[in-house]
Amino acid sequence: MPYKGTGKLPGNLKAKNAPLADQLANDKLAQGKGRTKKRERQPEEDDFMTDAMSNKVMLAARQQLEEDDEDDPMGAGRDGFGVRAAGAFDDDGDGDDDRAGPKGADDDYYEDIEISPEDEKALSAFMAPKASKERTLADIILEKIKEKESGGRGAGGAGGGDDDDLAPVPEGIDQKVVDVYRQVGDLLKRYTVGKIPKAFKIIPALSNWEEVLYLTNPEKWSPHAMFQATRLFASNLNAKMAQRFYSLVLLPRVRDDIAEHKRLHFALYQALKKATFKPAAFYKGILIPLCASRTCTLREAVVLSSVLTRGSIPMLHSAAALLKLAELPYAGTTSFFLRVLLDKKYALPFRVVDALVDHFLRFRKESRQLPVVWHQSLLCFVQRYKQEIRAEDKALLRKLVEAQHHYQIGPEVKRELNHGRSRGENDGEGAMDTDEPGAKKKAVFGGFAAGVKQVKAVEESIRDMPEVRMMDDDNY
Repeated sequence: MPYKGTGKLPGNLKAKNAPLADQLANDKLAQGKGRTKKRERQPEEDDFMTDAMSNKVMLAARQQLEEDDEDDPMGAGRDGFGVRAAGAFDDDGDGDDDRAGPKGADDDYYEDIEISPEDEKALSAFMAPKASKERTLADIILEKIKEKESGGRGAGGAGGGDDDDLAPVPEGIDQKVVDVYRQVGDLLKRYTVGKIPKAFKIIPALSNWEEVLYLTNPEKWSPHAMFQATRLFASNLNAKMAQRFYSLVLLPRVRDDIAEHKRLHFALYQALKKATFKPAAFYKGILIPLCASRTCTLREAVVLSSVLTRGSIPMLHSAAALLKLAELPYAGTTSFFLRVLLDKKYALPFRVVDALVDHFLRFRKESRQLPVVWHQSLLCFVQRYKQEIRAEDKALLRKLVEAQHHYQIGPEVKRELNHGRSRGENDGEGAMDTDEPGAKKKAVFGGFAAGVKQVKAVEESIRDMPEVRMMDDDNY
């Protein structure tokens, strides 16, 4: 509110409205003559915890640990597999097998699905017998050493072969390099957090990086070391070299961890997510070899499907992967990856769409019971790309649904095929009769309405309008 008074301003208003030069001349702080002292904060009694309160907190923590021991018979701080949770490491740093990772992360990154015994039997009917051991980097290096030995050149520096824990040394590597990288391997066995040795960081820049990496014994790395190695190689190697690292080091480790613990370590899951930053290497080194082997288990399919769902992968790489998966011999778990990639709603080329149509049409004469996930992938394909499928292919897919029928998914597939246009047709063309109730009535009514003679619209003339009385100004 404006000041109301005798016309004279109070002293504080006079000071505020005075010229800036006068305000600075009268201000001691501006002239540096006076300084305010920092107000020292007096400690309050509430800021400190008394001995009685500390004892109560420790007692509550001890009781909580005892309750965890009762709930977890395998030991406090461990998950359902008897492995320590995050933060429950041993004093010597060997507790690097936490299956949970960050708190709550083990329940968030992928879901454990339940499957009926009949569907599990249907999935196993399309799987090939699993080999005794997966081909790893160590197998390839040992094969090279044996080839050189058989050629009469000798094993080079195979002096470490006497000890079972030490891997044979490839030819042409200095003994000092061997000693350094074996020490790096010992460190990576118990690595949990911290910096990676500099000697390990220069491995991607070496011409013989596979042989040097073999000296560190990757099969015995901790999960956290595998994650750091994946970050390093994904960012410093090209697509072909990263593909070899994924297929020879990362994939065997992931499969072994899932087979041993019935779930995947969180650090290894993060390594798989980091591997998608090289999409071509990820598909060629992990996904396609896994599907081509026809030994992918249900748990492995669920984990990798979760990685694909949460990852952002370019369309061209995913389209090439879909084309390759459609041409591979079918395995039951391949439908998981097909469904996830189709559900990303990529703008696929017609060649990929036609290859997927041929992939599904191969099952017209299949006598084995198809798993439910196969029907789900077919439904997802029809929903997303029904307008890119040719009309003759839609007719073949309808016959396929009748031959491989599912009581819930089959009618939905037919409904999607019957609605919408096909490739090369305009909007409204190519609509087929449906089994929906009342569809025939609508068609008959539409034909009847089209044959009825149109009634001429009523035309109005402004001269034939009735007179409208206006209200007088006095009555308003």
